[in-house]
Amino acid sequence: MNATNSGITTRLSIMMFLQFFIWGGWFVTLGTFLGNNINATDGQIAQAFSTQSWGAIIAPFIIGLIADRYFNAEKILGILHLAGAVLMYLMAETTEFEVFYPYVLGYMVLYMPTLALVNSVAFRTMSDPSKQFSRIRVWGTIGWILAGLVISFIFSWDSQESIASGMLKNTFLMTAIASAILGFFSFTLPKTPPSVVKGEKITLKEILGLDALKLLTNKNFAVFFFSSVLICIPLAFYYQNANPFLAEIGVSNPTGKMTIGQISEVLFMLLLPIFLKKYGIKKTLLFGMLAWALRYVLFAFGNSDELVVMLITGIALHGICYDFFFVSGQIYTDSKAGEKFKSSAQGLITLATYGVGMLIGFWVAGQISEFYTVGDVHEWKNIWLLPAGFAVLVFLIFAATFKNEEIHYEEK
Repeated sequence: MNATNSGITTRLSIMMFLQFFIWGGWFVTLGTFLGNNINATDGQIAQAFSTQSWGAIIAPFIIGLIADRYFNAEKILGILHLAGAVLMYLMAETTEFEVFYPYVLGYMVLYMPTLALVNSVAFRTMSDPSKQFSRIRVWGTIGWILAGLVISFIFSWDSQESIASGMLKNTFLMTAIASAILGFFSFTLPKTPPSVVKGEKITLKEILGLDALKLLTNKNFAVFFFSSVLICIPLAFYYQNANPFLAEIGVSNPTGKMTIGQISEVLFMLLLPIFLKKYGIKKTLLFGMLAWALRYVLFAFGNSDELVVMLITGIALHGICYDFFFVSGQIYTDSKAGEKFKSSAQGLITLATYGVGMLIGFWVAGQISEFYTVGDVHEWKNIWLLPAGFAVLVFLIFAATFKNEEIHYEEK
């Protein structure tokens, strides 16, 4: 992609904006919707959130067996989002969890592969991704932020009055419209043909990134790998419980306030290279882990009145939580993998974290939330202190067993 080709840049930016507007437009308020609109239990809410993990586990098959071999990425992207729009509409009209679950499972199986597809369309179009991609990807974060602001500050669908009257279903209708728009828009994106040459064989190990398992023979990488899986358990608590928690305790415009986390993510993404250079990979990863524990302690002791600043601070820590562990972890993985296993290693980490780690995390979060519920009221202090303690445990294990090392960057 020529840097001066503003038409292609604009189309790719719109693609990223819609891609993450869609995700932020329903996933943040999913727990609140399920608990109030269809009276789902905490265990059932955990099942619904775990569909993200099943989608992440199944996604490599869709990408490796279909997108990389037979069809243009932009066409598959369009088809998946059009089908997703239908499922979103069906979810909005559902009043029973038994009917809702197959829809959300089907949707996540369709949506999670699109995360790789939008990257594929962008990267294959660019002449210098290291310089061009961040300027386009940031529109995805802006899309997520805007979705939350629309829900809270324009329509107030997440106010206690609107929740009680069932208005949260409109988040699915809004997302269905956005998904349909992106579905049709995808067919106008730059042509992105299959990356695998016709007739070329690709193994199941390559599709799942399992050929990168040999990296686990390196003790340091093995410590990082298993710590990544474990830290996803407390991570799941945030995705699953944060919005219902804020709404239940009476925080105004909870979804809009949660966009502070994405704004923080952009800020700390810019600061990440500075931290990596000054403190090294080990301390940067430890900062990320410790931020998870601190966030949940703030949630445990904050409230919607005079201590609401503690909740806002906890939300604002998202940038450190996510960027300093997951993004720096991707950079570390890339440096350890070598040219041959770069893609496989990233696929393996994604499968282990968003797949296995968060699948366990959502289940654990559901069990703990259900255990600490009296009637319709959650004992949020206990619910948040448990993942805080677990994050500290992972922090201590990682600090004791991971040896700091320098990350070497190739000159572009």
